[in-house]
Amino acid sequence: MATIFRGLEEDNYDRQYTDGQLYRRIAGYFARRSGKFLSFVGLALLSSFLLGIEPILISEVVRVLENRTILSPVYLILGILTMNILIEYGANWLRRRLAGRTISGVVVDMRKEAFQAAIYRDLAFYDKNKTGKILSRISNDTQEFGTIVLISSDIISQIISVMILLVVLFRRDVTLTLWLLGTIPLLVGLSMVFRHWAKITTRNGSRALGLVNDNIQESVAGIAVAKNFRKEKMIYDEFLKVNNTSYRVNVVRGGVLSLVFPSLNVMAGLVIALIVYLGANRVFAQQINVSTWFLFVLAVDRFFFPAITLSSFISQIQQGLSSVERVFSLIDYQNEVQQIAKQPITRRLEGKIEFKQVGFGYTPEHPVFQDFSLTIAPKEKLAIVGHTGSGKSSLAKLVTRFYEFQSGQLLIDGVDIRSLDVSAYRQQLGIVSQTPFLFSGSIRDNIRYSKPNITDEEMMQLAMKIGNGEWLDALPNGLDTDVGERGARLSLGQRQLVSLMRVLLQKPAIFILDEATASVDPFTESQIKEALDLILKQSTSILIAHRLSTVKSADRILVLDHGQIIEQGNHESLMAKGGHYSELYNTYFRHQSLSYVEASKQQFALTSEA
Repeated sequence: MATIFRGLEEDNYDRQYTDGQLYRRIAGYFARRSGKFLSFVGLALLSSFLLGIEPILISEVVRVLENRTILSPVYLILGILTMNILIEYGANWLRRRLAGRTISGVVVDMRKEAFQAAIYRDLAFYDKNKTGKILSRISNDTQEFGTIVLISSDIISQIISVMILLVVLFRRDVTLTLWLLGTIPLLVGLSMVFRHWAKITTRNGSRALGLVNDNIQESVAGIAVAKNFRKEKMIYDEFLKVNNTSYRVNVVRGGVLSLVFPSLNVMAGLVIALIVYLGANRVFAQQINVSTWFLFVLAVDRFFFPAITLSSFISQIQQGLSSVERVFSLIDYQNEVQQIAKQPITRRLEGKIEFKQVGFGYTPEHPVFQDFSLTIAPKEKLAIVGHTGSGKSSLAKLVTRFYEFQSGQLLIDGVDIRSLDVSAYRQQLGIVSQTPFLFSGSIRDNIRYSKPNITDEEMMQLAMKIGNGEWLDALPNGLDTDVGERGARLSLGQRQLVSLMRVLLQKPAIFILDEATASVDPFTESQIKEALDLILKQSTSILIAHRLSTVKSADRILVLDHGQIIEQGNHESLMAKGGHYSELYNTYFRHQSLSYVEASKQQFALTSEA
């Protein structure tokens, strides 16, 4: 069993809720649609009442026949029974129709809340949790919950009809009714055993489905890399692994379900035999008549049918509870980034940034910064260089408020960043990541993403500021060129240009650039530099630099090593020191310099002549 469930551990934000907590939370969603819900309840009570009196009417036919009186009462009762069935059908149809609309509305609300929760989670959340599993909670789990609620509404209606019938049975014969009720604890006990098993297997079933969705999402997103390394078989084998895990989990769940229905049917048969025997004895003792005995025989089926239905669907019902538990866990997750206030920003920021003895780490065991201090002046262009893992990107992520620092202070224009309205603050940030992300659609749509109300004329004027718009000539349809999924139809340089234009529209007070490490052609390089210059002259800029031109144009260069500032100054002063920056320059930047290129050409020419 442990082998089957391996890899299905709960996510780090999963929570365990009691059934009472889940039911109260679910009731809150239905309360938003109280009118439809009350109509649904009224129809459910009507259909339950009509369903409950059917065996009573049938027993009355037996009573008339037992007394061998005239048949006219039989025809009357049969007419009433027919009307009862027709009205019950109509009420049941309306109930299910109304239930479908009400439950669909609840699912929509729950899905909206889950999606809203997902998009407002901080980046630390997505670092620790796979997007495929989150997708599964928003789509699959909410839909599963809706299906199960509809099934449960039918079962509840049957239980209400049993309660109505129970009143009549007590009036007919208390002893036989008590015998019938005495079998209920056995039924409940058996159901609870199955419920416990079902809760374990269905929760693992949801996790298994999440694994499958995550594997598919990741494989499709990385299909280009897989093809490049000819790893189609490997990703298919990985899919088979998680798919087989899902299969084994569902086999276990199916095994639990397969035990429920036969077990309860055996119990129902034993109870029918008991009631037939005891009832027959009471008929012979003239304590009840034949119609009452027949009513009790019919009642056994009415009693056990909802119980058997409930137990046969217990796996699905528990699946619904497990699904909604997973959805609520996503909704209730508390971001690591917590604001102590929500101070509005009513003016453009000057852009002064101060780190005061900041301590930060993605995990407590591996701190990135310890007592880190740094001041960045308004409009200053700060380039950050250092080896991988030195803390360059982490510094930028703290400024963007994507991650929570554990100690110290981070001030923006002298105000604690934790006191600012995060949404208003980020409106004054411009961010271009190392791998620019573009949404499916045209270049025009992607540029307009940062400022939806910009006109086409304004956008074209902006595009013409970069190399007189020559970069558009390389595109088949200019600004209307379709970028493809994630910008796949554009080169890396073109994607960077679109991302820079998107930021340029914002006119950010603080600009953060994580340059791509890959080289671009000289023409696109010059276009990117022009776009950058337009942004840099109006913003405080933090540049995680990989281009020599960016490093040289910075007002100050910061050299980081293991979260510590080991050198700072401009390009000339740092080169004169011959320290760590000089080593970095020779490793990463020297080959980009014009002198190096010319020297390489001369060396190549001499080698060719020799």
